[in-house]
Amino acid sequence: MRTTRILSCEDIGEIVGSVGIDALLDRLIARLETAFKELDSQNAVIPPRTGIHYQNPDLGLLEWMPASIGKGLASLKVVGYHPTNPGKRNLPTILSSIGLFDTTTGHLKCLVDGTFATALRTGAMTAIASKYMVEPKNGIVLGIVGSGAQAVTQIHALSRVFDIDRVLACDIDRSAADSLQERIQFTGLKVEVVELEGLKPLLESSDILCTCTSADPGSGPLFNDFSNRPNLHINAVGSDFPNKIELPISLLKRSFVCPDFKLQAQAEGECQQLLEQEIDTELSALLNSADLQNKAKDRLSVFDSTGHAYADYVTASLFEQLAQELGLGQELQLESIPQDPRDPYSFLGKALSAERTLHELRN
Repeated sequence: MRTTRILSCEDIGEIVGSVGIDALLDRLIARLETAFKELDSQNAVIPPRTGIHYQNPDLGLLEWMPASIGKGLASLKVVGYHPTNPGKRNLPTILSSIGLFDTTTGHLKCLVDGTFATALRTGAMTAIASKYMVEPKNGIVLGIVGSGAQAVTQIHALSRVFDIDRVLACDIDRSAADSLQERIQFTGLKVEVVELEGLKPLLESSDILCTCTSADPGSGPLFNDFSNRPNLHINAVGSDFPNKIELPISLLKRSFVCPDFKLQAQAEGECQQLLEQEIDTELSALLNSADLQNKAKDRLSVFDSTGHAYADYVTASLFEQLAQELGLGQELQLESIPQDPRDPYSFLGKALSAERTLHELRN
């Protein structure tokens, strides 16, 4: 009998409780860093994500993100982006599920709650990119524009890689900015909430800046160009929709720009504002080139994070491994496996016999 391991949010919570949130994130950062350094583009099949966008009843989208690296396993994430969820429904903006499939048979091996996994891997990817694009130093000032759910994992992941002295946070929704301190209390960092009128000083004071907003498509950029600190690094996380941008084009044009996934970022990231030759490299190439790393560290730099399906593959695989080690998850036979593979009804057994008996009685 082929079963599927179901990892619910409760199972994910058990994993975090057993491993520890810091240790789990450290492990994920290390695994993703290795995975993207060793990514074999010749054997990997990772197309840009696609999906459906809609305006009714509210702006939203559903997208699917497949990935296979030729090792007998593939992942497929289905992710929903609905920016009105927190205010209207008390739900996260991003909800998702990740399936891990046996590419020999197509069997669904594991189904993982992808909401927490997506948030965690996005923070981890930012930490990795920043590690290779920022010269380490003591007392880093971290600026946060957009204080929602993603701000938590951005701050947490960056704190695992850098010595952060100050966190300056701003949000158009003051309640989001005010509650950020409580949500990152476990990191030991203090948040200084900045009024919208003080956004320019926040931008000009930051050594690392993260933009992680749910701004409407067509409403960007979030701010005008500004006089930045030497070698400022920006993690642009919120641009995930065609015509949705966070950064001004003049800033991008004077930056070293590195997307996580170039083709995807050109469709719905900050890179949709740039010409091909204005994009310097892609993350996997950056991780393998000291020359590119030095160029990024020596000037204003931008990591254009749109979300990478291979990162979902790596993250879901880690959760599956930990669930197996801890004996977590529910094994269910989701797929109908007929006794005769040429007869899709053969698994019905008694139900089909009863139907046959009913027909005989009628005749």
